[in-house]
Amino acid sequence: MEASWASSAATRASMVANRRRDTKPELAVRRLVHATGLRYRVDYAPLPGNKRSRADLVFTRVKVVVFIDGCFWHGCPQHHTFPATNADYWRSKVEGNRARDARTDAALREAGWTVLRFWEHEDPAVVAGRIVETVRVSRPR
Repeated sequence: MEASWASSAATRASMVANRRRDTKPELAVRRLVHATGLRYRVDYAPLPGNKRSRADLVFTRVKVVVFIDGCFWHGCPQHHTFPATNADYWRSKVEGNRARDARTDAALREAGWTVLRFWEHEDPAVVAGRIVETVRVSRPR
C-alpha cells in the first residue's frame, strides 16, 4: 500500500472532507445570481474531453464560465500560507493547481469562452454583480 500524502490521520480526514462543489462561498454567489433570474449549470466541464476542469457556474449559451477559487488550494496572494508540515508536498500541489488554472483559462479563452475567476473571500454580492453584468453584456441582441 502506498504511503499517504497526509502528515497524520487527522490531517488526511480533514482534507478528504473538503468539498469540491457546493462550498459556502459558491452557494452564496449562486443564490444571488439565481435570484436575478439567470440560470446556469453547476460543476460542469465546459470543454469536451476535459473533465478535470469543472467550473462552478457555467452559462453555456453565452459562453461565460465562473470559478470561485479557495484561498488555500489555489494560492491566494492575500491569504495563502504554506503549512509547516509536509511543506514540499503542499508547495508542489498549490503550484500545480495554479498552473492547471492558467492552462484551463487559456484553453477556454481560445475556445471563445469568457472566464471569470474569484477568490472565496470576495464579497458574494460583488461577485454576483460582476457575473450578472458579464452574462447580460454577453447575450446576443
